[in-house]
Amino acid sequence: MLDEILYASILFAWVLTVVLLISRKSYEIAKKKAELKLGVGEKAHYVGVYFARKIIHILAGGLVALLIPMFNIFKTPIIPSTLGLILALLCYIPHKTGKLMYWFQDPNNIYEVNFSLIWASMISIGWVLASGSFWLPAIPLIFMSWGDGVTGIVRNLMFKKRGKHWIGNLAMFLICAPIGYLLSSNISSPVSGLVAASIASLVEHFEKIGNYIIDDNITVPLSSFTILFIAKLLS
Repeated sequence: MLDEILYASILFAWVLTVVLLISRKSYEIAKKKAELKLGVGEKAHYVGVYFARKIIHILAGGLVALLIPMFNIFKTPIIPSTLGLILALLCYIPHKTGKLMYWFQDPNNIYEVNFSLIWASMISIGWVLASGSFWLPAIPLIFMSWGDGVTGIVRNLMFKKRGKHWIGNLAMFLICAPIGYLLSSNISSPVSGLVAASIASLVEHFEKIGNYIIDDNITVPLSSFTILFIAKLLS
């Protein structure tokens, strides 16, 4: 138990470093470059914000999701799920107080809160459904973190604004497909990982169902998790 607490402390410190320092520096770099084309103002600011969010996706959410099963860090999901919920709370409080961490938080949405909540809940639920394995929840979370993260960076570099474009989804598939193929052998067959990667890359493109806005931080991991879980049941 003490070793789990030690590992959790190291991972949590890393995540805070990414959120408070690395992503902030990334915001400043991206914003400064955007200002050369867009001028000083809100548009350049949001280019920086969007870039910083994706850095957090990749270096925090995705990396930790991979390390947990790869090195069998935790025996149960209690500690990582608790830390995920703490991060969700730490991201939610600034929205309530109005004191946003401006370099990655957007007053118009709380997607980073959703990101932390789905991460925490999927780690727990997936571990239970997989009978004690973290690979089932980890793969969809990596799709969300690395695949969606790269998608956002590609779109940002190409269009200098947040938006959906199929070129981003192609980039996401190119990232998720090998990840799914290689890692899904820990659950069922590599083919199931390719199918899950394809579904995740497709689902990420859509922001609305009718008049309802949907968050890909939720739809991407849930859709790919469903595919992988069904594959596990059938294997």
